[in-house]
Amino acid sequence: MNLTLKIWRQPDAVSTGAMHTYQLADVSPDMSFLEMLDVLNEQLNDQGEDPIAFDSDCREGICGMCGLMINGDAHGPEVTTTCQLHMRSFSDGETITIEPWRSDAFPVIKDLVVDRGAFDRIIQAGGYVSVNTGSAPEAHSVPVPKDDADRAFNVATCIGCGACVAACPNGSASLFMGAKVTHLGLLPQGQPERDERVVNMVAQHDHEGFGGCTNIGACTAACPKEIPLDVISQLNKDLRTAIKHGH
Repeated sequence: MNLTLKIWRQPDAVSTGAMHTYQLADVSPDMSFLEMLDVLNEQLNDQGEDPIAFDSDCREGICGMCGLMINGDAHGPEVTTTCQLHMRSFSDGETITIEPWRSDAFPVIKDLVVDRGAFDRIIQAGGYVSVNTGSAPEAHSVPVPKDDADRAFNVATCIGCGACVAACPNGSASLFMGAKVTHLGLLPQGQPERDERVVNMVAQHDHEGFGGCTNIGACTAACPKEIPLDVISQLNKDLRTAIKHGH
């Protein structure tokens, strides 16, 4: 495959960025998207040019580090992480536009790398449970309904990649936050901080500059783990309850 790549280049956080165009030949359809970028960087190195900075770690769809906007879609045309997207999803001769996550709350560090520390600070604000010292509780001493356990497990699969924010016209992180609030709120371990958690996380979310949710649904459509939109309803319900309790 021969491709034309239009890629956002920005030397640092304070400089003005711009789109640059590159030609890449003989791309295997079996390459992952990140492997294709590796090949491009080898070509740039050989030419004495600065390689394109992009994030990646596990390259197994687990960590969420690899997020990119590809032809205007978070993670690209498939419902998967960027590292699990393969070049067979594109056509020979195609022009592919590659940009970093689009959000003021995710400032660009360099090229395609953004600072997603805002997610870490939301988790620090409330995404934790109390841990009591002493002997471990007896297994199954606190029954959990199977439906609750299953739902908690399913929404806990959120990897915090930020695709929901990048896809949302409002730049809201409500899907991410809703997933964390829901999976902790469904389990007994999450009850002591339940009200405090949702109030603190929402306050941190707003402080970071994320937008509000208007239930467009672009977030869940872009989510590689297919987190359902109803976690946002659960988030709002928990917030109303916490306010009623005086938090």
